[in-house]
Amino acid sequence: MSSRAPQPTLVELAEADRHRPRFHFVSPAGWLNDPNGLTQWDGTYHLFYQYNPTSALHSRIHWGHATSTDLVTWADQPIALVPGDEGPDRDGCWSGVLVDDDGTPTVVYSGRHDERELPCVATGSADLNTWIKDPGNPVIADYPDGLDLTAYRDHCVWREDGRWRHLVGSGIAGQGGTALLYESTDLRHWDYVGPLLTGDASTGTVDAGDWTGTMWECVDLFRPPAASEGDGARKPDPVDVLVFSAWDAGVTHYPLYWSGRYRGDTFEPDRLHRLDLGGRYFYAPQSFRDESGRRVLFGWLQEGRDDEAMVAHGWSGVMSLPRVVTLGPDGALAQAPAPEVATLRTDEQRRAAQELGPVPLGLGEGDQRDLELVMVLEPGASAVLVLASTGDGEEATVLRVRRDVGPGPGGTVALDRSRSSLDDSVDRTPRSGEVPIGADGRVDLRVLVDHSALEVFVNGRALTARVYPTREDATRATVAAETGAVELLAATSWAMRGTWDGPRPLYP
Repeated sequence: MSSRAPQPTLVELAEADRHRPRFHFVSPAGWLNDPNGLTQWDGTYHLFYQYNPTSALHSRIHWGHATSTDLVTWADQPIALVPGDEGPDRDGCWSGVLVDDDGTPTVVYSGRHDERELPCVATGSADLNTWIKDPGNPVIADYPDGLDLTAYRDHCVWREDGRWRHLVGSGIAGQGGTALLYESTDLRHWDYVGPLLTGDASTGTVDAGDWTGTMWECVDLFRPPAASEGDGARKPDPVDVLVFSAWDAGVTHYPLYWSGRYRGDTFEPDRLHRLDLGGRYFYAPQSFRDESGRRVLFGWLQEGRDDEAMVAHGWSGVMSLPRVVTLGPDGALAQAPAPEVATLRTDEQRRAAQELGPVPLGLGEGDQRDLELVMVLEPGASAVLVLASTGDGEEATVLRVRRDVGPGPGGTVALDRSRSSLDDSVDRTPRSGEVPIGADGRVDLRVLVDHSALEVFVNGRALTARVYPTREDATRATVAAETGAVELLAATSWAMRGTWDGPRPLYP
């Protein structure tokens, strides 16, 4: 009688994958997507997230839960929300937020049933580990009358003038994405106010900067603190931002935001911005204000490989590093990794200041790295940073930063992934966009490489992507001048410690 070898578990498959990040948060195994319910409660940070513990594919979504005291090292907690055997969330507990209702932790989330999502409420224990769903769910029983909606899900809830206000992401057929506004006194009985703002889906492209999609997911409204607060510099005028993930028939996904002013029942937009130049690789972001007053943002780093690969490796989805968001002097959001990320650094390597030429300057090796470079580019000059590269260049991911010609401010960053992997099944399309480079030509560049996860920050603008090199020696990083004069003022490289070690149970 023959015996068959036992099949590896999801956790074992995930642990064996060389592309699985080690200092970004990932679920124990299975599927992860949107960050949810972000909060700092009694000094502890809580990260909830969309989670399927039984498969690396999106299905019957739960709320996973992890806690941290430092924003970078996380402890798994019991699953917070599980789809019901019956009721309005029997097909999934989709994205939502956590609010403090006079000392009671309360989540507002989308319950999915029969291919529709409706708002539901659950209340938590003091440690946020036990949750009781409200027997009156869904707390909004149907879509608003008179609107032909393309979808209806995801929530932004806040307290204002003694009442709760609530945005639901949606889209109006034939018009565009929208954020529908409600108000309530108790989080259970909601009055519909109307669309806070509606986009125009009839024209536009992401590259042209005027595309806003047919539906807005994961809407988030907040007023960012000014980057200059506390340093004596002139503070910019207050700006409100309406963040949304533009969705178009499930084909195109892109994180965007309007800057403008929130005025009660309406949002008066000023400018449309790209939140992350990596597009879908930083999707469904959610932010919160922590106890020190910082605006902290997380996003979902989608995979760049197909379903077959995700199933084969037992996991999918990465949470971004925590980002501190401020209002830059140009009225746009500036993003940077939270300072706590730097506590993971080890094995520092420095390069002396020098004029860069075409011969690459080595910046170290490894697939868990943090790189910081300060450069000055003359007008028309460009610098090239080669990442995850083999010695012969067969595999390489190329990042270019270019200053515009002329005395005015402006520049571009472009990520070339055409040689990032010898695996033809992974996504290798380019990513690029505009970045602010001032008249002095200074570029502050931060690059974090964590196996397949790549986060880039150029003068406060972010570009996120995924890369999947096949060769074990695709770990080199170099910098060089490509065109024009490039002065390197400083270059420092660190290895990064992992934040989890060994298998983690699927059902903690």
